[in-house]
Amino acid sequence: MEAKDLAVLIANAIIEKKGSNLKVLRIEEITTLADYFILANGNSRTQTQAIAENIEKRSEEAGIRVARREGYAEGRWILLDYSSVIVHIFQEEERSLYNLERLWGDAPQVPFAE
Repeated sequence: MEAKDLAVLIANAIIEKKGSNLKVLRIEEITTLADYFILANGNSRTQTQAIAENIEKRSEEAGIRVARREGYAEGRWILLDYSSVIVHIFQEEERSLYNLERLWGDAPQVPFAE
């Protein structure tokens, strides 16, 4: 599966669990870290965890497993690393504090079909 297809799959998995403030950033021309960053919000630890679980479920159904997961227990900022796609699921306070959109401000936002 191409990185862009995985990014769209993940974005749709976030939407299924009512994630908000969703952004898909194409960073492949800016850094070698990954091809895409996905940023989304959940309203609570329960919701951020549910979003992360749904992403892992949908990606595994497509034959892709997460390489690394961080922050799941606390649920304030969950990071899912798929190598070519890195997913950040925040509660609002953490997203405002770390402001990754500003850090990656040169990255174009990718439209996707819901």
